[in-house]
Amino acid sequence: MNFPFYIARRYLFSKKSTHAINIISCISAVGVAVATMALVVTLSVFNGFHDLVASFFTSFDPQIELVPAEGKTASADDPLLQKVRKLPEVDVASECVKDQALAIYKGKQTMVWVMGVDDNFERMSRIDDILYGDGTFLLQAANLNFAVVGIRLAETLGMNANWDGNLMIYAPRKTGQLDLANPSDGFVVDSLISPGVVFMVKQGKYDRDHVIVPITMARTLFEQQGMLSSLQIRLKNGSDLNAVKEKMQNIVGDRYRVLDRYEQQADTFRIMKVEKFIAYIFLTFILIVASFNIIGSISMLIIDKKDDVVTLRNLGATDRQISRIFLFEGRLISFFGALAGILIGLLLCWLQQQFGIVALGQSSGTFVVDAYPVSVHPEDVLVVFATVIAVGFLAVWYPVRYFSRRLLG
Repeated sequence: MNFPFYIARRYLFSKKSTHAINIISCISAVGVAVATMALVVTLSVFNGFHDLVASFFTSFDPQIELVPAEGKTASADDPLLQKVRKLPEVDVASECVKDQALAIYKGKQTMVWVMGVDDNFERMSRIDDILYGDGTFLLQAANLNFAVVGIRLAETLGMNANWDGNLMIYAPRKTGQLDLANPSDGFVVDSLISPGVVFMVKQGKYDRDHVIVPITMARTLFEQQGMLSSLQIRLKNGSDLNAVKEKMQNIVGDRYRVLDRYEQQADTFRIMKVEKFIAYIFLTFILIVASFNIIGSISMLIIDKKDDVVTLRNLGATDRQISRIFLFEGRLISFFGALAGILIGLLLCWLQQQFGIVALGQSSGTFVVDAYPVSVHPEDVLVVFATVIAVGFLAVWYPVRYFSRRLLG
């Protein structure tokens, strides 16, 4: 058995001559445990929000989206895109034309994103899962154009799910010269009616300013005949997303970017990762402060065990072995504090998942979810454990060497 570790373990659990040393050791372990628990719970809450946001996007965003690497649009009959469509893993391919325009409804106006989609969009997406109202997803019938608007946009313009009248869309002309005598000629104008439904992604990015319209109407509105802003793909069940994505990128080269759902919302998820990292850094600083208690505990233990040190030297123990005894003592405090903190943190996360103990608001329905979402990722638990152990080990290394030389020399 490792001699320094054996003695350190005996010292950790044995009764000291000064009762305050036992108390300080317990306080040290509790401090490390609380900081560890805070790390586990906080990172799990960030994971919960990350997974929650990702679940909302999957109802609206395609599995894979191809967008031009340069410019806003590309030719819809580009041979590279046609080759992508014919891949055996592709189940549905849907063209999309998207740009900004001005929407006016009964005197109220706002800037919107007009998203023109083709007939495959309903098969490509899960749009039916996020529709609200008495109608159905319908964009075109005979010479009539319909619009499905986001629920918050409907509130802004004073609409309901089955709004009456016409929604007017204005887009600036891209060709010709503006006649200052008649400024209205500088816009392409079209009107839309309601199919009796609105969509709710539960994300302001879409709900507050997106309008889904027929792609033929969008191409006319933005003067983009034969063009597309993106090609949206749904894969067949069982397809390897990463492998197919790589295959598509090899086909299109640097002409197009091939984006999965997370890359389509890169800004959102990047911000969430940064916030999670900052929280991790701040809580690690708190852990470092809590680890200073270990220094006090070890220094008092060294003083308390001076007589034992003399005995150990007489028995043949070297100064290095004696120093390692107190190093192991501090590291054991860190280890047990980390272990206790992780177990308590996991227990709290489980209780939150099962019972929603900590609510987001005082009344249900105020937020998308009633309680803070929690998702425990094993890699985060390992990172927390490694961080606590590393901080604890580093915290005791220099003080033990210093006090050993000053007090035991």
